[in-house]
Amino acid sequence: MNRRRFISRAAMGGLAVTAVSAAQISRAAQAGVPEAATQSSPLTQGPVGPSSGRPYDPVVTLNGWTAPFRMKDGVKEFHLVAEPVVREFAPGMKARLWGYNGQSPGPTIEVVEGDRVRLFVTNKLPEYTTIHWHGQRLPNGMDGVGGLNQLHIQPGQTYVYEFVAQRPGTFMYHPHADEMTQMAMGMMGFWVTHPKNPRATPGYASVDRDFVFLLNAYDIDPGSMVPKVSTMLDFNLWNFNSRVWPGIDPMVVRRNDRVRIRIGNLTMTNHPIHIHGHEFHVAGTDGGWTNPSSRWPEVSVDIAVGQMRALEFVADAPGDWAFHCHKAHHTMNAMGHTVPTMIGVDQRGVVEKIAKLVPDYMVMGENGGAMVMSLGGQSMQMEMPLPDNTLPMMTGNGPFGPIEMGGMFTTVKVRDGLARNDYRDPGWYQHPPGTVAHLVTGSEMADMPMATEARDPSPPGGMDMKVRKPTDHGGH
Repeated sequence: MNRRRFISRAAMGGLAVTAVSAAQISRAAQAGVPEAATQSSPLTQGPVGPSSGRPYDPVVTLNGWTAPFRMKDGVKEFHLVAEPVVREFAPGMKARLWGYNGQSPGPTIEVVEGDRVRLFVTNKLPEYTTIHWHGQRLPNGMDGVGGLNQLHIQPGQTYVYEFVAQRPGTFMYHPHADEMTQMAMGMMGFWVTHPKNPRATPGYASVDRDFVFLLNAYDIDPGSMVPKVSTMLDFNLWNFNSRVWPGIDPMVVRRNDRVRIRIGNLTMTNHPIHIHGHEFHVAGTDGGWTNPSSRWPEVSVDIAVGQMRALEFVADAPGDWAFHCHKAHHTMNAMGHTVPTMIGVDQRGVVEKIAKLVPDYMVMGENGGAMVMSLGGQSMQMEMPLPDNTLPMMTGNGPFGPIEMGGMFTTVKVRDGLARNDYRDPGWYQHPPGTVAHLVTGSEMADMPMATEARDPSPPGGMDMKVRKPTDHGGH
């Protein structure tokens, strides 16, 4: 990327340039370290094609951005800075994380098969780190496992990694040093290697829109900002690229676009990712592109820990289609794991007493989990006061009322007439007349089929059977 275009992009996209000194670099890099770009906006940045080097069709990182690079003597150079960051999960909540270049996850790296890549990594964390290039084929000393393949990058030091991007595919990067802490704090990023010759790459097909994002999770107490790094299973914030619904942007596509969604899982559990209104094929993994003859249609795919999946489909059904993890508690924000079930419990007497001490107290769970009231036929969501920097468990409003989701949930918005690179949110879908489920009224009621009551079959021989419980339990 030339300097003029880089500065222009910085002005439009919220990028800033930060000069970083190198404390430890290889001979190949002694001519100078490239500037490190940072990103402040948590919103999805548009695709950025290459200004030099081999051409490719760029990806779009959901609620993220692509790292700029410079070409030097035929080598594609990037600069990542590991540092503390503040990430907005959704409006109303921010978290103090560790990430790269101002954000968590870090910027997506895009290269082309056969590129020689040089990656400078500066450590601004309070402890040492490394970077592992997950899924890449590279020299053993570039694999980034601290103590096994390299010395740790100490605070204030800059190391350089250099290798050839040998195969096209979808990859990740993350630390392999104090991994439990650093990944729980948000240190991860996405890597895409585009094929040098797309038509000659088995299993690969060009698409109109190519989205990427990571699955990650945090355990952050309501009202606090720093994740608990020792949590193993009971996370309370499940994220697409360190965002939770309703802070996750929609994936906007044109009707009949061929769409690819690449997803990497760096949480501590699996995630069955589900799309509404369409079916897809798993066209790629972190091991490469799958043979077309081995694919079958799905509407959900389970993505295990450390795996990547590339889903492809034709967006031929207009509308606002849900896209989410199918584990119900993963489509909620911070929740309590020890809250009792109160369905059917009359809490009126208790509420009167508690309300004298806590005026804003509200009954939860007596008729189910929803906190929704009906007003003029429209569902309205009620919210009780929350601690600062905390999100409701279920939130977000749609055109018909509360959506009641959180966590790993967003929408695929399919529309006619969009421009090729138009990723702006088009608003809610305008349904054609007669295509929305509605309340049955008037003459429709008379045309309804009668409901019949199901009856238990009579006992054998038509005999009535009575059971009498004993009155004397005799010490049972």
